[in-house]
Amino acid sequence: MSKAVNNMSMGDVEPQERMKHLSHCGNLIEVDKNMPVTRYYRSGTEMLRMANVYLREGNHENAFILYLRYMTLFIEKIRQHPDYGSVKAEVRDINRKIKDEIMPTTEKLRAKLLTHYQREYEQFLASKEAERVKELERERERERERQRQKEREKAGSSAIPSLIPANLHVLIDEGTQPTAPDLGLLDQVVYPNDFPTGANRSLPGSGLLLPAASEAAADKTTNSKPSFDRNQKPSYNRTDSLLAGSLRLVYVPGDTMEVFLKLALANTSKNIETCGVLAGHLSQNQLYITHIITPQQQGTPDSCNTMHEEQIFDVQDQMQLITLGWIHTHPTQTAFLSSVDLHTHCSYQIMMPEALAIVCAPKYNTTGFFILTPHYGLDYIAQCRQSGFHPHPNDPPLFMEAQHIRMDNQAKIKVIDLRR
Repeated sequence: MSKAVNNMSMGDVEPQERMKHLSHCGNLIEVDKNMPVTRYYRSGTEMLRMANVYLREGNHENAFILYLRYMTLFIEKIRQHPDYGSVKAEVRDINRKIKDEIMPTTEKLRAKLLTHYQREYEQFLASKEAERVKELERERERERERQRQKEREKAGSSAIPSLIPANLHVLIDEGTQPTAPDLGLLDQVVYPNDFPTGANRSLPGSGLLLPAASEAAADKTTNSKPSFDRNQKPSYNRTDSLLAGSLRLVYVPGDTMEVFLKLALANTSKNIETCGVLAGHLSQNQLYITHIITPQQQGTPDSCNTMHEEQIFDVQDQMQLITLGWIHTHPTQTAFLSSVDLHTHCSYQIMMPEALAIVCAPKYNTTGFFILTPHYGLDYIAQCRQSGFHPHPNDPPLFMEAQHIRMDNQAKIKVIDLRR
């Protein structure tokens, strides 16, 4: 199963390193020997379907990753499966497709991405050099301002005596009490607040000019914040990249549960579960559920098993649909994932990390949108070899409410009922 990888696709990383990281992401796929080998061939079909969508939309990075995963799966990893020898015809067809179509396309994408990364890296270096030059000039200007400030302080110090008029003095006759100063003389003392305002202030009776608000200007120069934060590295900031490691959004038509409960009503009234496959398409790195495919099935009060899965695949291939999860009812129970449900959903989520398990509980009028916890539950259930209903530990949780879904009340679900 594939693992999420942090996004290192940034403009400050050398192009060859970015390609290595991209190739590493493309190789992150493993084969579970307990999963039916046919599931991997089905997954490969849908992987190519999504890669082709990314290619048409110009998302070359995601297309490259999926094409590389496809080749890694079918050239290398699938050979580890114990049932590999039973699918010789499929292997021949896939090898031919890889040689004639996928490998040439992948190499062209590699060249395009390398050129793109090289251009981004050169832009990053040019930007850093331009900022270095600007910062150097700012530092020079700050130094010049400090020198000007020192000169102003020195000039201001030598001019202080002229602030006191020469005729301001106190006459003291020897041997007598000092007399009070002549208050009229104080009117001739010039105080700082009496200075004229403006850019060219002068001292009364002198030719000395003082620049306006020199201290404030120096303070502003010193404290002004650079327009460019050097701690922030420019990045190849694509939120639509599989490198981001986050789940893509899945849009669910608002009437999905209502429509499904209606088609399940006959079974629900007999306390029998009903299940269906959620299918849809990829667009602009978002997943859209458009169809419920209800296969032939056998249900009980607490389980539901599909039959003739090849019919589902035929429909999906005809309509170019990809599998986005499954939906089923709990006629008398609440909405949760039983131990059987956990194993059922594991096969969906291994192939498609965003796959949803929608559980409708009509008795309680509730619906759950679940996934296995990506960092624990998925691996735990994949390694569990028990079948049927059996206990699992609850801590840490094995499943959780899906956070990557959006309800689309404008969209309407379509139903393909293969039970008829």
